[in-house]
Parts: sequence; structure tokens; C-alpha cells
Amino acid sequence: MSTRDAHVHAHVVPQAEHADGANPLADAVDADAHDDPLAYHGTLRGYLNGIVLSVVLTAIPFALVMGGGVVSSGVTALVVIAFAVVQIVVHMIYFLHMNTKAEGGWAILALIFTAVLVLILMAGSLWVMHHLNTNMMPMTPHDARIAP
Repeated sequence: MSTRDAHVHAHVVPQAEHADGANPLADAVDADAHDDPLAYHGTLRGYLNGIVLSVVLTAIPFALVMGGGVVSSGVTALVVIAFAVVQIVVHMIYFLHMNTKAEGGWAILALIFTAVLVLILMAGSLWVMHHLNTNMMPMTPHDARIAP
């Protein structure tokens, strides 16, 4: 066996199994994932709170839209969007278990980075579309009729 083969074989994890079929190495890896004091795995009460909040945050906008809205369709749309944002936060807290302690704060930092990036992309896209619309040559009704 060459030194390269010995080096490759040295990093292979042995697949030790007991007579009952259990793999203590795999169990140890799984145990490490569940013994992490910074990892929050949720409780039944937490999941029930999350599902109740999700149902309420879905039912209220549904009732607003089906009942005719608040004042106008624009205000109704803003209220529905506000409920959607709150529901996103509820899902991140109760189901994705995101908090400032999860993964040493890196999960929240990644979320903030993603939110800033999406905000920049959306604002830039809207800005470009607005300026394109403003700077387009106006079309007369006659031009509109003969356009292909």
C-alpha cells in the first residue's frame, strides 16, 4: 500500500456495528447534534402555539378580504401584507427555531444579510422600472390603434 492509499484509508470512518445492528459511531454523532445547549428543538407547547398563531394570522386576513375589506382595496392589501410579515416571523420563531442564540447568532446574521439583499434588489428593480416607464416616449391614441 502506498503512502497516498494509507492517508486516504486513515480518514475513513469505520462502520462498527454491534450484534443488535446498532452503530455506536452514528449514535454518537446524532447524540452530539441533540446535546448542543445552543440548539433549540422546540416543545409540543411551542409547536401548538405556532400553529394556533398561524391559523389566526391566516383567518383574519381571509375574513377581511371575504368581508369586503377595511376601507379600500389598497388599505386591505397593506393589512394583508402586514399579517403576512407577522406570519413569516411566527414561522421563523416557532417552526424554524431561529433566535439570537441559534448557531451562535450566525442564523440571524444570515437572515439579516438576506433581507438586506432582497430589499436592495427589490428597490433597485422598482427604481429601474419607474425610470423606464417615465422616460418612455408617450404614445398617442392614434399610435396605439396602429401599433402591432
